[in-house]
Amino acid sequence: MNSKVRLIPLGGLGEIGKNMTCIEYDDEIILIDCGIMFPENDMLGVDYIIPDYNYLMDKLDRIKAVLFTHGHEDHVGAVTHLMQDVKAPIYATPLTAGLLRVKLKNAQLLGETTIHEMQAGDTLNIGQFTIEPFHMAHSIPDCVGFGITTPAGLIVHSGDYKFDHTPVDGWPPDFAKLAEFSQRGVLCLLADSTNATRRGWTQSETLITDAMDEVFEAADGRIIVATFASLISRIQQVGDAAIKHGRKMAVVGRSMKDNVRMALEMGYLDLPEDLIVDLDTARKLGNSKIVYMVTGSQGEPTSVVGRLAWNRSRSLTLEAGDTVVLSAHTIPGNEETVTRIINRLFHLGANVVYEDLTNVHVSGHASREEMKLLINLVRPRYLIPVHGELRHLMAHGQLGQDMGIPEENIAIIENGTPVEMDANELVIHERLKGGYIYIDGSGQVGDVTRRVLRDRERLADSGFFVMGVPTKGREVTGKIEFITRGFLNLEDELFNGTETVIREIVQRHGSKKTGDQLTHLIEEAVIRHLHEETGKRPFVFVILK
Repeated sequence: MNSKVRLIPLGGLGEIGKNMTCIEYDDEIILIDCGIMFPENDMLGVDYIIPDYNYLMDKLDRIKAVLFTHGHEDHVGAVTHLMQDVKAPIYATPLTAGLLRVKLKNAQLLGETTIHEMQAGDTLNIGQFTIEPFHMAHSIPDCVGFGITTPAGLIVHSGDYKFDHTPVDGWPPDFAKLAEFSQRGVLCLLADSTNATRRGWTQSETLITDAMDEVFEAADGRIIVATFASLISRIQQVGDAAIKHGRKMAVVGRSMKDNVRMALEMGYLDLPEDLIVDLDTARKLGNSKIVYMVTGSQGEPTSVVGRLAWNRSRSLTLEAGDTVVLSAHTIPGNEETVTRIINRLFHLGANVVYEDLTNVHVSGHASREEMKLLINLVRPRYLIPVHGELRHLMAHGQLGQDMGIPEENIAIIENGTPVEMDANELVIHERLKGGYIYIDGSGQVGDVTRRVLRDRERLADSGFFVMGVPTKGREVTGKIEFITRGFLNLEDELFNGTETVIREIVQRHGSKKTGDQLTHLIEEAVIRHLHEETGKRPFVFVILK
C-alpha cells in the first residue's frame, strides 16, 4: 500500500481556464471540476478547449466521484465530454447541479449520469476519501471548497473564492471551518492564484449594485447587459435594478434562458413572475422600459453581443442610443477580441459601459491580502498554487514563502505534473505528455489538431492556389486553369511565369513519373516560384486532367 497521496492537475495550472484536478490514493481516484478554456487568437475556428484527460482513460474503473466546486464554465463547461467516458457519480451543490443538468440534458447524457446534490457542511464518505464541502464566497451562489481527508493527510482545495463579507446572496465564507481544518493539521492547501499579483483586498460584489443603479438612472434608451450565462448573482442584480427603475427584463440566448429558468425554479433567483417578458412583448415596450440580459461579455462571435456587433442577430438589433453593459472581467487572451467588439458597438451608436469605466464587474477572486489570510487560517504543511497562469502561480508561491512556508514545501507545477506527498515529504515527478484538446463547431474531440490549426493559419495568411493542368505524357495539352482565393490580385505576368514553371516540370518528368509524383513535383516548384515572386507561400493544389 502506498502511503502517499498522488495529485495530478489536468487543467488550470499555467493558464486561466479548463480547471481539473485528479487526486489518487492507492487504486481510488476522485476528480475535482472539469471546465473549458476560451481559445487564443491564433486558434482559428476553435470554439473552446477542454482538459487533456487521456491519463485517466485506462483508469476509468478507479474513478469514484467527480466533485464540482461551482457552476462557472471554466469549472463545469467540459462535463459533457468527460461524462461520455466516466461513469462515476457527480457531487455538486444544488445550483451547480442544476447548471450541470442543463448541460447534460442538452447533450442527451442526463439519463446516463448520476448526480448527487450536496450542501456546504455535509460529510461524504467516498472510498478511502472523506469529503467535506465548505462554503466560499465567489461571484456565483453555492460555491464550495473541499476538505479531503485521505490516509496520507488532509488536503484543502479552496475552489474559486474571495473573502467577501457582504456577498450578494448574504452568505459569507466559512471562516470557522477553515480554522477548524488547521486545528486538525492540513497536509496540503490547493489555493486559487488568479489575483496573486493584485495587492490589497478584492472589492465586494455589492459595489455592482450601486454601479448598475447609476447605469439604469442615466440610460434613456434600451439597456443590454452582457455577462456569463452562469453568473446568476449578476442576473439577480440586474433584475433588482430593473424593478427599481420600472423596466421589464427579456432574456436572449439559449444558455442564458435555460439557466434563468432553472435558477427561478430552484429559488436562486428571486424575481417577480411578471418581470421577465418574451422578445415579442419586449419589442412592443418603449425603449426606456426594457433591459435585455444576453451572453457575450468575452466578445465570442457566436454570442448575442458578438452577433449584435456585426448585425447578425435575428432576435435583436442594436439601435443608436442603446446602452450596452459588459459585466464581466476580460479573460486573459481575450483582450483583443473584447476591444474589437467594444469599438464596433461604439461605431454602431451604442453607449458601451465596461469594467475600465465603472464597477459593472468586480473580480470573484481573492487578492494578495485575502490569500495571506487563507494561508494563516489553514496553516498547511505544503502549498500548491492552482488556478492561474505561471506568473500567478509563481507570485502565489513567493507569497507562501513570505508567510513562512519553506520553499521546499511549495510546489509550482503546471498541468500534467504529478505530485506525491505524505507528512514526511513532497515529491514532484516528471511531467506527463499532454496538451490542448480543441473543440470546434462539430463538438468532436480530436478532430482539430495542431496541424489543422497550422493549416488554418497558413490559409488565413496566404490563401490557396489551384491549377488544373491537362497533360499527356511529356506535354501540357491545353490551357492551364488557375483558381485562387485569399492570395493576391494576380497579374498576367505571374500567371505566365507560373505556367512556364509547370510546363517545364511536365516536359522534364511527365513520362517518367506517376501522376501523384508529377503532382507533387509541380506543387513544390510552384510554391518556390510564388514565394520568390510574392514572398507568400499559399496552399498549392494541382489537378492533372
